[in-house]
Amino acid sequence: MNLLLDVLGWVGSIEVVAAYGLNSSQKIKSDSLLFQLLNLTGALFLIINSIYKEAYPFTFINSVWMVIALIALVGIVKKKRQ
Repeated sequence: MNLLLDVLGWVGSIEVVAAYGLNSSQKIKSDSLLFQLLNLTGALFLIINSIYKEAYPFTFINSVWMVIALIALVGIVKKKRQ
């Protein structure tokens, strides 16, 4: 179980950094589905890892990060439906 939670934490970290790097290098836009999905799943995996590690400030910031991604995803979906 420890290994799985550590792997989730690393995958989440890689996803969030990849999203930021790809956006900063203008490979993807911040309003793209890929950017928001990387942020959403990355934050979720980091939340799981940080709860396990009892790193609650980290849990909080990633929860906020995830809510922001969810709101953006809802906006993207609504925009595509129109």
